[in-house]
Amino acid sequence: DVQLQASGGGLVQARGSLRLSCAASGFTIDDYAIGWFRQAPGKEREGVSCISVSDGRTIYKDSVKGRFTNSSDNAKNTVYLQMNSLKPEDTAVYHCAADSRASCRGYDFWGQGTQVTVSS
Repeated sequence: DVQLQASGGGLVQARGSLRLSCAASGFTIDDYAIGWFRQAPGKEREGVSCISVSDGRTIYKDSVKGRFTNSSDNAKNTVYLQMNSLKPEDTAVYHCAADSRASCRGYDFWGQGTQVTVSS
């Protein structure tokens, strides 16, 4: 089975940090792009970042640039999202998704989310 499992969320104070993990199974991430999305209560889902694992190319939503960083560990088949200087508006359920075309434009499958709560 193809699976993505996001983890690493939690409760943190503003200006704190968290590192989310997206562990893949049933496929290798090497030729994929892995995107991170979030959805806050009452709001639409929004894209946060994406990494093309093969070449390391990354894109970020403007509001997280300079604070969030994508990385990958191919040996562990896992992508990470390091989130620093967290703000209350970053509170949301975070999901990761895999794009087999490595375009960061369309995603083939999604993982369950992990809750991130930032207190002020």
